[in-house]
Amino acid sequence: MAVNIVCSVADGPKLATFVRSLCVPLVRHPDHYDEPMPVGDCENAFVETALKHGVQLVRYKMPWLNQRGHFGLPDSASAVAVPLEKIFASLGGKGAEQSVKRTTALPGDFIHEGTGTIIEVDEIQHFTSFRLQTFSFYPGALPLGFDVNQYSSLCERYSPLADKYRHSKSAVAFGVGGRQRQRAYYDALRDLATPAMGHPPLIRIPAPDGNGKAAFERNLERLLNALT
Repeated sequence: MAVNIVCSVADGPKLATFVRSLCVPLVRHPDHYDEPMPVGDCENAFVETALKHGVQLVRYKMPWLNQRGHFGLPDSASAVAVPLEKIFASLGGKGAEQSVKRTTALPGDFIHEGTGTIIEVDEIQHFTSFRLQTFSFYPGALPLGFDVNQYSSLCERYSPLADKYRHSKSAVAFGVGGRQRQRAYYDALRDLATPAMGHPPLIRIPAPDGNGKAAFERNLERLLNALT
């Protein structure tokens, strides 16, 4: 059962001028990568552009995507427990700490209610070397809504910058400087658990330049094919 919150977008937001091409991304100076990134600009632009193309998306939370990660998955998702455990271990996760976390649902980006398709819009902090590491454990037959090879290439390209973002921030079960590893783990959790729970493959939209509007338009055909 999903808990949905309708995404509101401010009328006429004054967004910063973003570079339109992935080839020339707008990124912050590495000295500022421990500072919070602007919250919601990319997602708001993405959902606003989707609506202009007749696609209504809402925010979502799923009870089986919760803070315990693979320790909190129901038996119906047991098929992905082993690869998730391998990913968790490879990232230095501590099971004794992860398994006793609360079962609070993780906040996600969007869901298309008509098809049950989950969509995640990934800004530059999702393209770390740790995220690249997770793909080597993905089962070959796993249905995915994005191109792993493309994502691997993006991680290789952007990880020198992404690895600097909040690199010193701690995370429970991942220790000091573990926030990036935790993010990579939870991204893998969403990828693997979503089809295992009977949903269509999770769609990932790369937006390393922070431009949600351009990210939607670059993937317009793929999104419309999946959602209509």
